Order: sequence, then C-alpha cells, then structure tokens
Amino acid sequence: MRVLVTGANGFIGRELINLLYSHAYKVRGSIRAVSQLSHPHKGCEYVSVGSLSNTTDWRKALDGVDVVIHLAARAHMIHESGENLLHLFRKVNVDATLHLAQESMKYGVKRFIYLSSIGVNGSFNIKPFTELDIPSPTQDYAISKFEAEQVLRKLAPSEMEVVIIRPPLVYGPSAPGNFSRLMYWMYKNAPLPFGSIHNKRSFVALDNLVDLILICINHPAAANEVFLVADGEDLSTSEFLQRIAIALNKRSRLLPINQKLLEFCLKLTGKKDLYHRLCDSLQVDISKARNLLNWTPPVGVDEELRKTVEQFLSLNRKK
Repeated sequence: MRVLVTGANGFIGRELINLLYSHAYKVRGSIRAVSQLSHPHKGCEYVSVGSLSNTTDWRKALDGVDVVIHLAARAHMIHESGENLLHLFRKVNVDATLHLAQESMKYGVKRFIYLSSIGVNGSFNIKPFTELDIPSPTQDYAISKFEAEQVLRKLAPSEMEVVIIRPPLVYGPSAPGNFSRLMYWMYKNAPLPFGSIHNKRSFVALDNLVDLILICINHPAAANEVFLVADGEDLSTSEFLQRIAIALNKRSRLLPINQKLLEFCLKLTGKKDLYHRLCDSLQVDISKARNLLNWTPPVGVDEELRKTVEQFLSLNRKK
C-alpha cells in the first residue's frame, strides 16, 4: 500500500513517515520545495508540489497512491491579525484541501485522512468535548478547519472514504509554538506566573497522534468517521509545567499569581489569546476511538516528555 503524506517536512509529518516506514508502507511525502527539506527519510519518496492552492499540480504526488494523509495546512501565525486573515486561512485550509481531495478521487485514492483541530469543537469547555458536540469554532484557523471538514464530508458518500481527526495541542520532540517556548523558559529556570492555574486540559503526545493515524489507514470502522484524540490524562497548565520541569530535572518556579491579575496583565500586553490557551479548560473524550477502533494511547505523558527533553537537551548542548 502506498501512502501520501502532505506536509512531510513538518513536525508531525516527519514522525508519521518514520512510523509508516517501520510498518512497511510505501511512503511518499509532498513538500513545498526540495530546498526546504530538512531531515529527509531514506525510505520516503519526496515530491515537490509548490504552495498549496486550488490549482496545485498533484499528478506526480498522487500517481499510484492508495491513501492520502493530509497534514499540510496554513497554521497559526503569532503576529498575524486583520480582517483578511480568515480569507488567507480559507485559501489553503479549505480551497486547497478540496482541490486535493477531488484530485485524489480522480487518481483512485481509497481513503483520505484529514488532520483537523479540536478548535472545531470550541476554544474551552466545562465538560469534555465529544464527536457528537455541535461544532463551535471561534478562531479563524479553527473556522477554516471546520469548513474543510464540511466539504470533505460531502465527498464521503463517494468511492473515497474520509477520516477526520481533531487533536488538541500536540507535544513531542521539536514541537513548535507555545510548547517549545514554555520548555525553553523552564530549562532556563525562569519564574513563570502560572502557579495558580487549576484548569483541566487534554494534550496529545506526538507518538499517540501518529499511532491513531496509523490505525485509521486501514481500519474498516474508521471509514467516514470523526475522531477526537488525546493522551487520556488531563492536567492543569500548572501540573503540565511541573511535569516538564521534572523531565528536565529542574525545579519549577511557578509563581502563584491570581488568575484575574494574570488575565489583566496578558490582555494589557496584547496576549489575551495566550491567556485563554493557558488558563481555560479544554478536555477531550477519546471514548469513540477506544471503543470503535480498539485504540489505546501507547505512550504516557511522562514518557513522551522524557523523549522530548532528551532531544531538546541534545540540541542545546550543540549550540
């Protein structure tokens, strides 16, 4: 079976390709340009497709492919803002996704696995999200992901099966974004104002996410379904940071700042969204994946953090 992984050079794509190769899949990865390829896998055939749009030429990438795993997307950009941002997300995450799906059908692809976002369910909750919840995306990125899900699900009754996976924050070796920054500050023993956050959040280890994707490639019960994915262990932001500190063999310096004061300060500095991502609760119920696919997260939080820290320390020793 030949599998095409889009976004093959990304954080998730690289690890997924390692896993697919170890399970004897023929792996092809699409990338924007060969010049941007880092850490190529010896068992993967890479195809340059340029920027994602509704006119991307997928012929070389899709020829002979049985399953497409679509990871590539226009992700959050920290310093971006403006009324036109949703339009930019839609061009890549909706229009380009629909184009790829339609081209996949032309080439006889049997299953299309789409990596969406838990943001489709919403930005926070008071009880764990499930696949049955009415979608309530609030951020532009999540709105575009939901719209992509909708166009894909309209294709699902066709000869190509569609599987949608919605992860929360993904952490693991080389994780980008907020996780990377928090790990860096914990490594530097910097005092952080997150000692009094008593929320509950679901996270997903990179190893757990790619394991579920692997299951969804050929499990018959996955066809035309939506799955939420997480580690199965919910932690407060404070607890998660303490677990990172333990993995780093550092003493956590989490200051017990009042949450209202923290919210006020972050809003004052233009970081309101960061407050909600760190302080609101967001829990995920993974019962459907457990029951329908007989899937259990293979890796625990501490194990993934140890693996992440080993890679992080290795890179920092070289600097």
